Amino acid sequence: MTGSTEPLINVQGVVKDYQGLRPLRMQALTIAPGDVVAIDGLDAIAAEIVVHLITGATLPDSGDVSLFGRNTRSITDGDAWLKSLDQVGMITARGILIDAFTVLQNVAMSLTLVVDPIDPRVLPEAGALAREVGLDPAGFDLPTGRTAGDVKMRVHLARALALGPKVLIAEHPSATLPRESVAAFAADLARVARSRGLGLLALTSDDMFARGLGGQRLVLTGGTGELKPIGLLKKLFS
Repeated sequence: MTGSTEPLINVQGVVKDYQGLRPLRMQALTIAPGDVVAIDGLDAIAAEIVVHLITGATLPDSGDVSLFGRNTRSITDGDAWLKSLDQVGMITARGILIDAFTVLQNVAMSLTLVVDPIDPRVLPEAGALAREVGLDPAGFDLPTGRTAGDVKMRVHLARALALGPKVLIAEHPSATLPRESVAAFAADLARVARSRGLGLLALTSDDMFARGLGGQRLVLTGGTGELKPIGLLKKLFS
């Protein structure tokens, strides 16, 4: 991970009891612009807690989390908190898409509430976002509910980029993807993040997805909270 730039995300000595088998622990994590980091060792519930901690939706029992240089404990104003979230692009199947709307309408929803038809003032930007994330223009007018899982995740990615975030957080993004599309989606996600100079944090237990990102791969040791590099044997044979 880069060390010369102020971190976008900085986690230090965090412990959070979330009624799991044991508390979530994370000793140290920094994400700076240009970093691409995949973390293994978090199930779906723990990954969601990590997202809540990073975004300030919940606070650690001990330790500190800073987002864009500001400790999440210091954010007491609701408007300031919501404004900070505009700089975080979330890629997760938990995001809401409207199945009856077309692919392009769902992308445009992050830019305008006028999507039936799409406001002509945002139509070029919506189309550019869709193409940037690898969506085929031939499928722009298809109802989203009739598309494959990789199309839906690309829509989530396009919407995450719409407000010009500084960091992308992908929460088990390959869970709903057809296996044949995992590597391509991971590569496109990393490409978009790098081309925009964003930090990218992926919480994933999918080796194929993590390899496709091509960044740093870490695994969280639950008992200690230490983040360790993925072992060489796993890299070679996973």
